[in-house]
Amino acid sequence: MRGSVLRRLCTAAALAAVLAGVAVPSASAAPRSPSETGGGQRDGFVKVGYFTQWGIYGRAFTVKKLNDSGAAGRLTHLNYAFGNVSPDGRCYVDGAAPEGDAWADYQRPVPAQESVDGVADVAGEPLNGNFGQLQKLKAAHPDLKVLISLGGWSWSTHFSNAALTPESRQRFVASCIDLYIRGNLPNPDGSAGGPGSLAGVFDGIDLDWEWPGSAGDVDTIFRPEDKQNFTALVAEFRRQLDAVGRPAGKHYELTAFVPANPAAIDAGFEVPKVLKNLDFVTVQGYDFHGGWEAVANQQSALRVPAGATEPDFAVDRTIDAWLDRGAERRKLVLGIPYYGRGWTGVTGGRNGLFGTATGGPAPATHEAGYEDYKVLKTKAGQDGFTVYRDLRAGTAWLYDGTTFWTYDDPAVVLQKTLFIRTERLGGAMIWSLDGDDDRATLTKTIDLGLWTR
Repeated sequence: MRGSVLRRLCTAAALAAVLAGVAVPSASAAPRSPSETGGGQRDGFVKVGYFTQWGIYGRAFTVKKLNDSGAAGRLTHLNYAFGNVSPDGRCYVDGAAPEGDAWADYQRPVPAQESVDGVADVAGEPLNGNFGQLQKLKAAHPDLKVLISLGGWSWSTHFSNAALTPESRQRFVASCIDLYIRGNLPNPDGSAGGPGSLAGVFDGIDLDWEWPGSAGDVDTIFRPEDKQNFTALVAEFRRQLDAVGRPAGKHYELTAFVPANPAAIDAGFEVPKVLKNLDFVTVQGYDFHGGWEAVANQQSALRVPAGATEPDFAVDRTIDAWLDRGAERRKLVLGIPYYGRGWTGVTGGRNGLFGTATGGPAPATHEAGYEDYKVLKTKAGQDGFTVYRDLRAGTAWLYDGTTFWTYDDPAVVLQKTLFIRTERLGGAMIWSLDGDDDRATLTKTIDLGLWTR
């Protein structure tokens, strides 16, 4: 079975289509994979996509686009980024900007043209905004699991305090379950929200604490005891999620996003102990290098390219680091970036790779040095850019003689799905879905690569 799938994926025609940037065939042109019918893990791999709260603004990426592109039907899990942790150690959505965006989450009346089912929200309904659209998405894809992801780089500030003592852990977890599982959203003005308004939307919780025991964002608190406290926090989440799910016979999923850096793994994770209470972990497979450095380098290669300065990061080394510390293969889900990292003023190196960058992060649409795949793909063969590949290392980059972008295109993504199969990992994770093009080319490539009859 496995061999026949690999042979099918590696046919010259399929690989040529991917290398040419052709979208994976639509449902009208090819048999549908089991996951297209609405998620679930029927084909043996999880396919987790992060939907960003703020993507509805500058990127104009709505839940409807996720549905219309065909991406939603190719996912098993959708993680909503992010939920915040308050200074007093509770889950909350009622913080003032930039600590919360209740308007995007559940208050904004979504117009008909942005709605999954084509029906406009009415102001003051209990559940509008992104949460209301997720409810509609689940109606269209009943096997899709939707998780709230807590923390992220900017909102991990108070995780250490919330996890510090048995009492703080119990209160923190109870507040998260009350808000996101029981669905008791704040209702400050008597309109959107209220008791039970969010119930049934979220099927579990994803912990994105960046990072236990290690420095994260500038204001993020961390302590040496975070390592043991994270294990205890995960156990408390598992205990309380089981308690609330047991009467209905429902298993609420519990996952975590975990780092690539071995030093961060060792500082923050008792690997076998913590994985025992997690359904799976999504492993950082990107941000190995970026515009904060003076050398243009790969950010997500499968293997360290020849000529790299050692020690260096790569996907295979990251997975080995987790396995060496006792992780189960099927609980490791590989993170794949839908964006690239770039430098300008780059000279020397191998067609820019390992070249010296004197201009800092490359100009980009939303953030210098960070650009979505859907934009980078339009640069290939245009404006002086050439696509370069290192097939052994499993990496691609764009270079025009001065500006360098490292990114994952369909060919690299397909190579990574074959790596997932070969290493018998649990599946793939996407950061983030709004970086894909309107045809969901990268998500369809993941689905093709992980398709098992």
